[in-house]
Amino acid sequence: MPDILSKYTEIVNQRLKELLDLNNVNPMIKDAMNYSVMAGGKRLRPTLNIMANALLSGNMRETLDIACAIEMIHTYSLIHDDLPAMDNDDLRRGKPTSHVMFGEAFAILCGDALLNFAYEVMLKNALRHASNMNSHMKAMLEVATGAGVYGMITGQCGDIENEGQILTEVELKQVHEHKTGAMIKSSLLSGLLLCDPRQEYIDALTVYGNNIGLTFQIVDDVLDIVGDAKKMGKTLGKDKTSRKFTFPTLYGVEKSMKIAEEKTEEAVNALKIFGTRGQELTELAQFILKREK
Repeated sequence: MPDILSKYTEIVNQRLKELLDLNNVNPMIKDAMNYSVMAGGKRLRPTLNIMANALLSGNMRETLDIACAIEMIHTYSLIHDDLPAMDNDDLRRGKPTSHVMFGEAFAILCGDALLNFAYEVMLKNALRHASNMNSHMKAMLEVATGAGVYGMITGQCGDIENEGQILTEVELKQVHEHKTGAMIKSSLLSGLLLCDPRQEYIDALTVYGNNIGLTFQIVDDVLDIVGDAKKMGKTLGKDKTSRKFTFPTLYGVEKSMKIAEEKTEEAVNALKIFGTRGQELTELAQFILKREK
């Protein structure tokens, strides 16, 4: 894991452990929640939240629970994506998927539990920072929008509906912007919104988020073809098996990576408004482009 991510991973992981040390809940669901959340992962989305908050000198402890809630929502989406009715994957983050370990019913319930618990965590956090309540409401609305029918859910629906279909670049981008990009953008904006930002800052980070979100998905699709299964920690070649239309399907690997490079440049340029404070997000954009897993 690169230094730019590991800097925050330990902080996020420690808080996730604390939050998931649940009492008086079903032991199986507690085990399932901890198994999937603590299975590893880059912690990209919570890191984006924390970094965005730092752009305007925010309080990391105030945004940390939002960051952890975002990771719970992301993990719930992976659990449900892996189910037999969807992508039907047996491996995630190098380990057996939730439904393999706990059965389909508990995997579904685990995803439901993480989604609901994420909002419980954010609401309790907002109450602890009541003097900044309006900003917390805006941040939580941003997370809900990115994860919901206007964001990730619509992208997942499009991903399923378009299996075996031939798409234009515009149509393909729309699916990716919702499926992957929406939660990446929401991770950023939810951290920034705690600091009562000017609209120009919101606009700049929206451009950054949209571009790194698309880059992330393009690189993911390329790695599904040319990546190392051991590094990726999941089954490769699933896009072809599922007849999913991707950027490599449309343009091939080389041109797809060229598009990803262009999007990364656009993302980095959007950070200029923040001056040197945008350095960490610049480095993170380069990591997303060049990642191998």
